[in-house]
Amino acid sequence: MSQPVHAIPTTLILGFLGVGKTTAILDLLRQKPADETWAVLVNEFGEVGIDGAMLQTEGAYVKEVPGGCMCCVAGLPMQIGLNQLIHRARPDRLLIEPTGLGHPAQIIQTLTQEHYLDVLHMGPVITLVDPRKLGDERVRENVHFRDQVAAADILVANKTDLCTPAQLSDFDRWASALEPAKQQIFHNGSNGMAADWLHGEPDQRPVSDPHAHGHHRHDETPPPEPADIQAQPWQMVENRGQGHFSLGWRVHPEDVFDESQLLALAGDESVVRFKAVVRTPDGWRTMNVVDGVVSTGPTEPRDLSRLELISESVIDAPALDRLVRSAAGREPVQ
Repeated sequence: MSQPVHAIPTTLILGFLGVGKTTAILDLLRQKPADETWAVLVNEFGEVGIDGAMLQTEGAYVKEVPGGCMCCVAGLPMQIGLNQLIHRARPDRLLIEPTGLGHPAQIIQTLTQEHYLDVLHMGPVITLVDPRKLGDERVRENVHFRDQVAAADILVANKTDLCTPAQLSDFDRWASALEPAKQQIFHNGSNGMAADWLHGEPDQRPVSDPHAHGHHRHDETPPPEPADIQAQPWQMVENRGQGHFSLGWRVHPEDVFDESQLLALAGDESVVRFKAVVRTPDGWRTMNVVDGVVSTGPTEPRDLSRLELISESVIDAPALDRLVRSAAGREPVQ
């Protein structure tokens, strides 16, 4: 890979599952100077690349690393994706969004290794936190959440427009007591992320469990390329790890989904996250359901529909596949 003349300003944006990282990156992409090229390396726990599909709407170069944490296997999937993205886009700025179930230490180690010293200029690590989650002991004690917070130079209370004053006060007290202290602590509500937060230098911050990945299942090779959608118009893929299970679909664009049926499926209490970019009778739509909060909206036509759900319990894939097929009119409603 040929090296650029100037090292690429690079920002790692961390956050636990469902905190709103993709929306935050969309905020930043809308502030991109017209004469600059920005690129995004996005990693998802699932296999179907929904976040990448959403990010492509803002004109950035996007490379997806699906199927779990991209730093596993000695960082091989991450390095392959990163090298391909830099070679193709030659960006003026690079944003990296790891999965919300990923561990930051090995990602940072990969980005700061000798091979990338003259290629990437690392900016401050930004971690998003949902203040509403701080009252949940399962989140506070989760090793990924703790290490994402520990790695942060800049800590951002995200979705503050959905928080109560008491939740924001609790966040401020908690954040200000962290040691070592953060460079900056911000609130991010309906106004969105500020591009100024990308500038600066990172600190060397210890994490609580740099060997957390040793406890997790991961494959020994990067995930295979998905099948051609014309040859295989209905594709269902599964993934598991970090105490979570995912089920995703890649579907031919001629299939038309009933939005209300999909949202009913997403409302099941076992589903902790549901995302989709699908064709409906009203055109192409995005759907995002997390913590019972539903966000939907129009989007531009895509080359295929993508759906994904994540659960903390084992998924009955055949039963859910029948429901999704029913929403596409492929099977009668049971």
